[in-house]
Amino acid sequence: MAELLVTSDLDQLPLVLDFVRAACADAGMNEDEVFACELATDEACANIMQHAYEGRPDGEILVRCWTASEQMFIRFHDSGQPFEPRDIEPPMFTDDLQERQVGGLGLHFMRTLMDEIAFEFDETGNTVTMSKRIGG
Repeated sequence: MAELLVTSDLDQLPLVLDFVRAACADAGMNEDEVFACELATDEACANIMQHAYEGRPDGEILVRCWTASEQMFIRFHDSGQPFEPRDIEPPMFTDDLQERQVGGLGLHFMRTLMDEIAFEFDETGNTVTMSKRIGG
């Protein structure tokens, strides 16, 4: 299992993406699978930074990557504000972009790009675990 600890400063996002990209490449994922993991990671980590830590750069995010059963697992743990994923409305896709609300696509992208996503909230903080089949 590889681990990376970063602060919630948005400037740390490229470090997280490099870390996940390297873990995916080491696991033998193809280019499309690596891209999906990168984009889902970008959304998950940016959401933690912007929402859980409300933009404060002094929070901590622990990122873990590992493989098991032909799957890549990416886990984020933070101690920011929890949220209820079921309360996030699915995005409304309309032909008129003027009617579309800004934002709200992050969770949709994560669910679309990854095979599974699990959210856990307890006294130690918030944990998001995403998985993607390797060669799937």
